[in-house]
Amino acid sequence: MTWQRGHDRIRDLLDNGELEQVPASETAARQLLADAGRHLASAHLAANSGDLGGAYQLAYDAFRKSALSLLAAQGLRATSKGGHIAVQDAVGAQFGNSVTAFRDFSRIRRARNTFEYPSGEIVATPDQDDVADAVAAARRARDAAVTILDQKVLTPWS
Repeated sequence: MTWQRGHDRIRDLLDNGELEQVPASETAARQLLADAGRHLASAHLAANSGDLGGAYQLAYDAFRKSALSLLAAQGLRATSKGGHIAVQDAVGAQFGNSVTAFRDFSRIRRARNTFEYPSGEIVATPDQDDVADAVAAARRARDAAVTILDQKVLTPWS
């Protein structure tokens, strides 16, 4: 039996080549969560040293890896076609209605893109409040992913 929440959306992402099946791995999931934890610690250090852009990027990566951990536990991963949006869609479809921590993924991803990919002569940069918000959102996502994995409710996709 597979995790049922978001089943139709996951099937669409697989059928469209935005996600692919891989061997389910709690070990990989836990490694991603460990990475997320290190990224959060590094984001704090970067923010304190004045590297707000780097801090925001690290917070976003912590958020994304927390989401990826849930997919890894199910034997799913994004393809280059689906990328970060496929991760956001998959986790949102499965957990967005019940786990509020993942509702911020889209907002944090879009802001990160604004900071990372300038669209004109003025380069947007995050301020301290932006970084604090992203770090807090990433920490909530990591904590939620840990709780979900600890509950052993996820099963390999089938």
